[in-house]
Amino acid sequence: MPYVSIRVAGTLTRTQKRNIARGVTDVLVRETGKPEDSILIFIDEEQRENIASGGQLLDEPN
Repeated sequence: MPYVSIRVAGTLTRTQKRNIARGVTDVLVRETGKPEDSILIFIDEEQRENIASGGQLLDEPN
């Protein structure tokens, strides 16, 4: 059973999550030949204050 974990900074709308799930599922079905209902996708929304890049928290201004 393939599973995909996607982590994003901030939040997504329900429509965005639906579109991501559909697109990722379509690619995996096409490329792996696995049945659609065997693919699990986890979308984690992380608060920008909990993520840093280049030594700076994402929620802090440059």
